Amino acid sequence: MPTNILTRRAALLSLGAFAAAGLGGCNTTPTAGVQPGAAAPAGLRIGAVNVDTAPLVAYVGNPTAGWAQQALPGALAQAFGARMAPGDPGAATLNVRIDTLYLGDGGPGDPDLIRGVAMVGGHTISVRASATYYLAVAFAYRLKRKLGA
Repeated sequence: MPTNILTRRAALLSLGAFAAAGLGGCNTTPTAGVQPGAAAPAGLRIGAVNVDTAPLVAYVGNPTAGWAQQALPGALAQAFGARMAPGDPGAATLNVRIDTLYLGDGGPGDPDLIRGVAMVGGHTISVRASATYYLAVAFAYRLKRKLGA
């Protein structure tokens, strides 16, 4: 049964990513629970995204860590959109380390949770996100808000 849950979550993550992309501009004002963190320097460009899931392997095991390793770079690139500058030698590298990931029952009463640290342009930002269906996208947009991007 755990394999079916991960497969269902992967499918829902993909659908959620497309839905979030379409609705991303609808709610641009941070809610009370979202506090902007260290603002990114004006003109910060991201040339590459590295995701480290080594702490996650120790915490929940390789299948879940592998899923995060595959899903997060794309979700982060989508969230940062215009700030992405692959191949630009002057662009910063976004390094993300995922420390914990909890897959809840999938409903609002027991949401999925993800916690990690991002380092970019000399800033270190602690990021926590929760979501019902699209955890990687929630993490990416929470990081974007904390950077003030």
